[in-house]
Amino acid sequence: MTDLIARRRALLGPNVSTFYDEPVHIVRGEGVWLWDAEGHRYLDCYNNVPHVGHANPRVIEALCRQASTLNTHTRYLHDGILDYVERLTATFDDPLSTAILTCTGSEANDIALRMAEAMTGKRGIIATDATYHGNTALVSHLSKSNEPEVGFGLGQYVRHVEAPDSYRSPDPDGSRFAAHVARAIADLEAAGVGFAALIVCPLFLNEGFPTQNAGWLRPAAELVRRAGGLLICDEVQSGFGRCGSRFWAHQKQGVTPDVVTLGKPMGNGHPVAGLVTTPEIMARFRQAFRYFNTFGGNPVSCAVAMAVLDELRDNDLQHNAARIGQMAQQRLTQLSTRYAVIGDVRQSGMVFGAEFVLSRDSKAPAPEFANRVVNAMRHRGILLSRLGRHKNTLKIRPPMPFGADHLNLLIDTLDEVLAEMTEAG
Repeated sequence: MTDLIARRRALLGPNVSTFYDEPVHIVRGEGVWLWDAEGHRYLDCYNNVPHVGHANPRVIEALCRQASTLNTHTRYLHDGILDYVERLTATFDDPLSTAILTCTGSEANDIALRMAEAMTGKRGIIATDATYHGNTALVSHLSKSNEPEVGFGLGQYVRHVEAPDSYRSPDPDGSRFAAHVARAIADLEAAGVGFAALIVCPLFLNEGFPTQNAGWLRPAAELVRRAGGLLICDEVQSGFGRCGSRFWAHQKQGVTPDVVTLGKPMGNGHPVAGLVTTPEIMARFRQAFRYFNTFGGNPVSCAVAMAVLDELRDNDLQHNAARIGQMAQQRLTQLSTRYAVIGDVRQSGMVFGAEFVLSRDSKAPAPEFANRVVNAMRHRGILLSRLGRHKNTLKIRPPMPFGADHLNLLIDTLDEVLAEMTEAG
């Protein structure tokens, strides 16, 4: 392991991040399971990239079949991209009916910001102060944890607003968040930058996926529209049925965005991503920018992405996400009655977790405790992570075929870890 890490540092450069105090050397995956180089098996409770399971047979077959026939770019005519976009946009509400396919979510978000500029003639973007939307030169400025020490001076176009926190700052109807957005819009206009768009993950997943009532995002969305801006929903993590109740998390929020960006789960690990928008916005973008992506929407990527949609439909994985999410909420709530270190439990379909605190009275975050839990679980064969502004909330976001037996193994192991850690002080 030491030699592998040293080789990685020499070939890839310093500070390339890894998970866990003792990184895992993964060599194989199947369904919701991963195996390391020594043959140890791990339950994957983290990866949303293999959305329909590691090494999914249907996805692999589609990839191999199309790769053995043709792969080229979209300047040649091909049915595959058209068939896929028709199928994809059918899952959205009107007027979201047209798409651009890319290779990464970062690219998709970069295009979305350019669409906002094309529509408004302005460049001001609003994001939350605890989010992540990618790492292109522009998009990297949307994430405060990703802000470069040396950059292109693009930070002047971004304003960050307080991320929602249902545990410490209840905002039942979203009016508090909308007020923050209103102040940011006014600031951008006063600075001469102008307001172009608000970009959010509808589940606010990196922010700790706070509990939200139905329609919570609607006040902010209405404010954005009155101000002449676009609402961009980044569904890279939250989409494709993960929230359980709806296929897209913005539908759960009761809003229809102007642009929806997609990524990671779209190709089950194959590099395909994209965005969906309205015909009006697409036409304006195509007039304002000359955009072409060599690999975006290639026949192999489209065949893979179509196979993912087939798996979601044929195995009713959206319903599975809703069912497992409810079970997870119940089991985590039961744990919270036994361990005072659990301050809050929350879930939205196949995204669930517990926030750790030093005291329920003070609600003071316990990030170091959360880190110890994550590493202890790793040594017991359970892979998960932590997130949120304070990095004290467990991030449990498994592949969509995750079932009741897997959940029971996860929660039983977490129970053992918490018992040992709380007894040890």
